[in-house]
Amino acid sequence: MKKIGFLSFGHWTPSSQSQTRSAADTLLQSIELAVAAEELGADGAYFRIHHFARQLASPFPLLAAVGAKTSKIEIGTAVIDMRYENPLYMAEDAGAADLISGGRLQLGISRGSPEQVIDGWRYFGYQPAEGESDADMGRRHAEIFLDLLRGEGFAKPNPQPMFPNPPGLLRLEPYSEGLRERIWWGAGSNATAVWAARLGMNLQSSTLKNDETGEAFHVQQAAQIRAYRAAWKEAGHTRKPRISVSRSIFALIDDRDRAYFGRGGENEDQLGFIDPRTRAIFGRSYAAEPDVLIEQLRQDEAIAEADTLLLTVPNQLGVAYNAHALESILTHVAPALGWR
Repeated sequence: MKKIGFLSFGHWTPSSQSQTRSAADTLLQSIELAVAAEELGADGAYFRIHHFARQLASPFPLLAAVGAKTSKIEIGTAVIDMRYENPLYMAEDAGAADLISGGRLQLGISRGSPEQVIDGWRYFGYQPAEGESDADMGRRHAEIFLDLLRGEGFAKPNPQPMFPNPPGLLRLEPYSEGLRERIWWGAGSNATAVWAARLGMNLQSSTLKNDETGEAFHVQQAAQIRAYRAAWKEAGHTRKPRISVSRSIFALIDDRDRAYFGRGGENEDQLGFIDPRTRAIFGRSYAAEPDVLIEQLRQDEAIAEADTLLLTVPNQLGVAYNAHALESILTHVAPALGWR
């Protein structure tokens, strides 16, 4: 395992039991946790995007703010739902955030998952073309976005511009060199992982995927990663791809850890339906003393296949506790898995 970061969904609720009782709390604490994670030596600060929910929804102001407050840590998403995105506007926002961070953006995108409202992307002004599904539309938006990140001119300049133009067709600005190679696709199936490999995107595999074989989650996820690598090689890409998996992992170090996570109950895979036609398998959580945790994680085939591990954090427990939970993994567990 080469890199370890955190992944926050940015939940907030006005409940008195939550440390994040407003959207402002979640946004500001997300920045604070990224700063704390960098100080602890973690490799990445990643955020999940959901619309119409009391969670993080507008990634680029947050990514830019984290980029301005940190200097080394990777900053990313896992994932942005491309059904909701204008690829041109997104290319400008992503370029700006990447430049502010000094080229540390690792942008995870996907066709998205079921949301809080029915066909929420319609409220954003998007609808599938004739014969398209909403998933097709998301992938189409992604392909346009990837093409824009090549930085090639495509727009005919005004012959009498307000400001002087460079020669030739114009591209979107600001443009950030190298960002195209730091785009990841969140794949829920083997087929979309193969599609992402062919397009030269890195792979993000989450804590759920389509149940395609009936095997344990980590076994299916490892097979997905191997299919992705084979497709990458077949496509002839010259660089080595990045691959991440997400897990809920807690080292039981003190009484707080045992009170929050020591009761078990989520240590088995779960099956469910993310839509009426798609059966999904949800990966188990891990919570144990460090020595037990190390042995359990060594048996996780997908963690062994990936180069990056994203630790999902219970952000409503506050920055201090999440920094403690992250430090516990980095100190007591990660070195035994080959980190650093």
